[in-house]
Amino acid sequence: MAANGGFPCCLDGVRVLDLTQFEAGPSCTEALAWLGAEVVKVENPQGGEAGRFSLRGSSGQGQDSWYFLLFNANKKSITVNLKSTRGLALVKDMAAKADVFVENFAPGAIERLGLGYDVVREINPGIVYAQVKGFGTGGPFENNLAFDMIAQATGGVMSITGERDGPPLKPGVTLGDTGTGMLLAISILGALYRRKGTGEGERIEIAMQDAMLQYIRVALSTQATYGVAAKRNGAKVLSGFAVPSGTYRCKPGGPNDYVYVYTSRTNPAHWRRLLEVIGRKDLIGDPRYETGLARQDHEPEVDKMIGDWALQHDKREAMRLLGEAGVPAGAVFDTLELTNEADFERRGIMQTMEHPTVGPFKMPGWPVRFGGRTPELKPAPLLGQHTTEVLGEWLGLQGAEVDQLGRDGAI
Repeated sequence: MAANGGFPCCLDGVRVLDLTQFEAGPSCTEALAWLGAEVVKVENPQGGEAGRFSLRGSSGQGQDSWYFLLFNANKKSITVNLKSTRGLALVKDMAAKADVFVENFAPGAIERLGLGYDVVREINPGIVYAQVKGFGTGGPFENNLAFDMIAQATGGVMSITGERDGPPLKPGVTLGDTGTGMLLAISILGALYRRKGTGEGERIEIAMQDAMLQYIRVALSTQATYGVAAKRNGAKVLSGFAVPSGTYRCKPGGPNDYVYVYTSRTNPAHWRRLLEVIGRKDLIGDPRYETGLARQDHEPEVDKMIGDWALQHDKREAMRLLGEAGVPAGAVFDTLELTNEADFERRGIMQTMEHPTVGPFKMPGWPVRFGGRTPELKPAPLLGQHTTEVLGEWLGLQGAEVDQLGRDGAI
């Protein structure tokens, strides 16, 4: 489905000048685009943003990567040569018309291009100027390069991920990139709201390492409880308080044939319901298992009885039986299963991008529903697809003027 129709464009009229690349920045500006902002991606005429050809694979030569499509939906693309005098002047002229300016170049790069905050603020005092950095300004690593995995390592995420006695692992999710981008998007919205009353712009900066602290707050509470650094705990709850909490293998035994089962210490009914489902009513009231604290002392036995039951069911059936009984449980779904989940498509959470060169591509849309509606997915732009349109609408430049810019090497 395209969308649930009639989605309110909350940021209608907001113009975003997008000088971002790869994921941390593009995930932020895509969120703004989902919410109705006009996001114009400024790209190098010679190939465009590097994300266009990253992770493309041997079968996709000559077309934009799936990676690029996923992080640049609902945007426009304009090509500008920032190393030409006229091209740089064009972007400055656009900055004068923009509400938001976002960049995530390497440390110092935006200043060397001549588009640092002081320059842009002089042009447009009301602009919201947002930057993603790897490490905090003024800190010992502020000039270091960072990617998602570097942020996760230095921000504590990897230290709490992995098996109890194993090495630190990087989670599969890109918290360092998209996790940072979402925090920046929220902050931009706050600055725009404030500007409505004051007319004042704002400089916003987020460091990827700093952002990770927002995602390890449960680990920090565990540290405060025990007085030592939080430890890895595999698939189990990090605090170690909840038994059971973890994955249990289901039939037929494929790599993701597991169900996650959890019982809360604050709701004893979860445990009793679980015992009924797995056929162990005889243990209801047994002091060895009746409380969360008691179950911690008998965790191997608890895991075995649940594991024996789970092996008799496939993961969907296990999730259904436990869920219907009021026990928190979830099957481990892989990416293909999620892509093919009809309910996501029915509700507009998964939508199909009709791309002019790669064809239909199903991807997640914006997951927040407004009045039951989700925004329509529009394809990621081709390189420079909207150059003439944007220069006309933003700067009033017409055909002959745009053609001359091309001949001058500015676009």
